[in-house]
Amino acid sequence: MADTQKVGLAQRDIEQAIIALKKGAHLLKYGRRGKPKFCPFRLSSDESLLLWYSGKDEKQLKLSLVSKIIPGQRTAIFQQHPQPEKEYQSFSLLYNDRSLDLICKDKDEAEVWFVGLKALITRGNHRKWRVESRCESVSSDSPHARMRRNSPSITPCDPGDLDGVSYENTGQNRLGKAFSELLTYTAVSKGTSQPKSIVNPSLSTALVDNSNGRISASEGFRVSLSSAVSSSSQGSCPEDFDALGDVYIWGEGIGDGLLGGGVNKVGSQCSLNSKLDAQLPKALESTVVLDVQGIACGGRHAVLVTRQGEIFSWGEESGGRLGHGVEADVSHPKIIDTLSGMNVELVACGEYHTCAVTLSGDLYSWGDGTHNYGLLGHGSEVSHWIPQKVSGQMEGIRVSYISCGVWHTAVVTSAGQLFTFGDGSFGALGHGDHITSNFPREVETLRGLRTTKVACGVWHTAAAVEAINELSDSGTSANPSSGKLYTWGDGDKGRLGHGDNEPRLVPECVAALIEENICQVACGNDLTVALTSAGRVYTMGSTAYGQLGSATANGKLPTCVEGEIANSFVEEVACGSYHVAVLTSKTEVYTWGKGSNGQLGHGDNNHRNTPTIVDVLKDKQVKNVACGSNFTVVICLHKWVSSADHSVCSGCHNPFGFRRKRHNCYNCGLVFCKACSSKKSLKASLAPNLNKPYRVCDDCFNKLKKAMESSSVSQNSRARTGNMHYKSNGVMDKETWVPKLQATLSRLSSFGAVNNAESVHSRLASRATSPVLGTSSPIRSSEDFSEDSKRANDSLTQEIISLRAQVQELTCKSKNLEAELEKTSKKLMEVTAIAADEAEKCKSAKEVIKSLAAQVR
Repeated sequence: MADTQKVGLAQRDIEQAIIALKKGAHLLKYGRRGKPKFCPFRLSSDESLLLWYSGKDEKQLKLSLVSKIIPGQRTAIFQQHPQPEKEYQSFSLLYNDRSLDLICKDKDEAEVWFVGLKALITRGNHRKWRVESRCESVSSDSPHARMRRNSPSITPCDPGDLDGVSYENTGQNRLGKAFSELLTYTAVSKGTSQPKSIVNPSLSTALVDNSNGRISASEGFRVSLSSAVSSSSQGSCPEDFDALGDVYIWGEGIGDGLLGGGVNKVGSQCSLNSKLDAQLPKALESTVVLDVQGIACGGRHAVLVTRQGEIFSWGEESGGRLGHGVEADVSHPKIIDTLSGMNVELVACGEYHTCAVTLSGDLYSWGDGTHNYGLLGHGSEVSHWIPQKVSGQMEGIRVSYISCGVWHTAVVTSAGQLFTFGDGSFGALGHGDHITSNFPREVETLRGLRTTKVACGVWHTAAAVEAINELSDSGTSANPSSGKLYTWGDGDKGRLGHGDNEPRLVPECVAALIEENICQVACGNDLTVALTSAGRVYTMGSTAYGQLGSATANGKLPTCVEGEIANSFVEEVACGSYHVAVLTSKTEVYTWGKGSNGQLGHGDNNHRNTPTIVDVLKDKQVKNVACGSNFTVVICLHKWVSSADHSVCSGCHNPFGFRRKRHNCYNCGLVFCKACSSKKSLKASLAPNLNKPYRVCDDCFNKLKKAMESSSVSQNSRARTGNMHYKSNGVMDKETWVPKLQATLSRLSSFGAVNNAESVHSRLASRATSPVLGTSSPIRSSEDFSEDSKRANDSLTQEIISLRAQVQELTCKSKNLEAELEKTSKKLMEVTAIAADEAEKCKSAKEVIKSLAAQVR
């Protein structure tokens, strides 16, 4: 049973690597002539071809023709322009007496490509071997069979190599260590052994296993999406139906805030000096390549679900709403380990809590239940920092839809029942009272009807409910079921659509939309949006910020939104606190309402009272849209870059010409004009010479600058203790270097990479005399052996950066509070002075009145 689980987990990690290959990346390609060139590479959707563009021409390599994959720079092509410092970022594919030689952005990206391609090549070789084995069984004495038996380079695969996976070796801590040890071994053997013994097919057994039987999704496949997300989606291809999901996000906290990959919290004083918001859509930055299928947003956190059923969360932590079990903010999507392997299908976010529904229909919730409103539905007010299954009355009931409001939650079952729990103020739960419920209760008024969708506002709720139409005289009905809009809760500003401001304690059908077939609903703070099956959008509620989408609507009754979407078929609607986003059948996104934080995506902070298309997303194939309180997010079908994408700048999107020259960024590999890539950096990952600054784009320059600043902090911290331990570490390195190397080689011998002990000793002996590795190999080995300490230093560095940020934030808060206190003190003194003056005036007036009264007498 354990072995079966191991196989499944490792296979899922290989699938994640293959997803990264399908999304593609810009790699440095070595050719037989000329200097290395940047080319966009990707794996075809059927996983049989490796595709890339060289200039305007698309080229491809059938993976079935690839005999083996070699890590490092071992081929003659690499020797034309050697870059030994990028040994760990390089690999070669051997096919038909030729080689395809590539250098990745960094070691982590190389690990992903190596593992994915190795698994696919091994799988293909195994299929070929099975076919050839059948042929041999028919004629085992044929010349072809005798040649195969006598050829040492053709080795049948073990059954365990079917997917490139074996689980015999459990001593590896992570995929990167196996990759490094493989390179160390091949580097040692380069001076004495022939290329034919570089890699044995069974070497793949080391590349997908660790001590836990799988590679952590957050460690094993760390790839920046900046190189994976294409700059355009021009030219729709037949692979759209199987395309991967990319995320674009904009609005409050998406710039330098935690939701956008920064370190600043929304509302913090330090955020006032930074560009906290993003006014235009930008690609979601992630440390893992994600195939996103669903997403939900809260006030200051978000949760997404991948095609593999894994769930990731990020943003500002508060009361455990991120589900990671710790009080720590997360700036990039991080997998929720508790739900790993649960096949999550749906997610929803409230202000203080989060919910998820698995494929089997089980409901899980987590977050801050200490507000005493029963937000989590577990029958108590206890906070849960990790996902907890909602049982009780929901036991055995399959959940099909979920919606979270600020103070309550609504659940739809597969049978069409509606359950609600949380704060019952204003009758938002629909149970006919104002009582708070900390466990799910069925809404009795809708019993017997079939609820399909539900949405929660702050103090009101809306649902799309199917009602069976009455039969005509002929006993038939063209439309046997029709969706009606039911609303209840706080009726202030007409948000319930009943023509008044009165609250409703139980669901009531909106009479104005009785003739419409409602299929989806969404709720803002004081707004309700309904979508019909005909693709029309109706809004009701407050007219603030133009959120009704019509300048003439009063909000008391539902109003059909016209404007730019009058002739469009709307497929999906979403609401933030005071803004609305819709997705049309043409994959266009329109927004309107409040724009103070750039949540409308038009490049400014202006409000819009009519639907306005988000121009930046015009060339994207958007398939879903969602809204947080003051930010918006969309899921787009991932599009492969074409030759047309190289004719425009990836930054400003202006076309290249005689005066606007094309330049590659030496960090991400994308093409930019001079204005968008005018800066240079010494830390560019794809730079040929690390001692010389190379051109990078503005985004990469800022990222590299931040990385250099963080590394300088870690160097200063290490400098204090480095001198104290230098001598002892030096002696220890000398004493332990050879045993560690021998241990490394002994582990590799279990992969089939070392044939016998004599070859090991001969390669070790030849190390000192090797003209190629006389200077570089010891450095690589010491770096390899100090990987654990580097990882520890990196984590300490991140902790220091986080603590410094907290100190800076608290300092800013303290200064601000002092300034406010000083202002308040001054105001108090002014008010006291005014009061004293008024008291004197009052006293004088009394004296005058007394004097006048005496004179009258």
